[in-house]
This record gives sequence, C-alpha cells and structure tokens, in this order.
Amino acid sequence: MTMFGTLALAPASEHPELLAEPVRAFLAAHPDDRVLVGEIDAELAGTAAFCAHYEVDPSQGANCVVVEAKRGETRTLVACMILGSDRIDVNGAVRRMLDARRASFAPLDAVIEATGMQYGGVTPLGLPADWAILVDEAVAASGPLIVGAGIRGAKVLVTGEYLAALPGATVAAIAQR
Repeated sequence: MTMFGTLALAPASEHPELLAEPVRAFLAAHPDDRVLVGEIDAELAGTAAFCAHYEVDPSQGANCVVVEAKRGETRTLVACMILGSDRIDVNGAVRRMLDARRASFAPLDAVIEATGMQYGGVTPLGLPADWAILVDEAVAASGPLIVGAGIRGAKVLVTGEYLAALPGATVAAIAQR
C-alpha cells in the first residue's frame, strides 16, 4: 500500500470496483501497475474538499475539465488537464488551439452521457477514443498527481508523464496561474 497525503492507494488492477467502467476497460487495454487507486468519501470528491481532508496540495492534483468547442455547426468535446491550483484559459488558449469560434465549459449532462463517468470523477483515462486531451505543460512536467477515477468515491494516482502520453494527448499551455 502507498500513501499520498493521508490517502491509501493500491494498484488499480487489484481494485476494479473503484473505477468507472470506461476506466476499467481502458486500464485492461493499457495495463500499467504504476496506476494506483484509493477509495475516498464521495462527498469529498471536489478539489478543495479532497485536498483539505486528505492533506494533498492542490498542485498535486490534476482536474479534467471538459470544454465544448463550436465552429459553425461543428461541436467538439475536449478534455483539458490542469493542475488543481490553476484555472483553465477556455476563451484564450483552448479556443485558439481548437480553432473554435466559441469555447465554453461543456454541459454537465453531455459530459456524463458521453463519458459514462460521474460528475466530480471525470478522468482522461477511458474517454471516448475520438476525444482530444489537452494536457497543460505544468501537468506534463509534474510527478505524481491525483486524478479522477470515473466515480466520485475514488481517486487515481498517475504521473504527469503518464497523462502526457495518453492516446490523443497534446501538451500545451492552457492554464492561467
């Protein structure tokens, strides 16, 4: 067992019950014993509450923010990974990277339906294969990071390098510090 703050973690392969189905399927297709998972209080899934309770600095976590980009009739959902201590630059960097006329936070219902994950637990592991994943440079350069497990009752520990190497991932400056 590994500790991160006060969160106890074990190999995700040993605890599939702590992962949403799309995350389980992704990890089955891309096995990696460095991916760890830990059970948390689902009421503490939000960044601030999680970090305070489990003694994790917000910069040691990466949030998966889903953005909806629009250009004409085309609508695209993209996952953006930023440190928990940063804010995403949706209308600047993200919009320009996606060559979109408009970019905004994706509607919650659309995210839940498209990902098969729970709000507060969305993670880049197991997203639809056609989604792009924008990984902020600070995330890619980070060591161990807490991310969602697809459900509110668990968190996954991976590295920035792992996130940057995910299928469909691009590293770019998308956060405001």
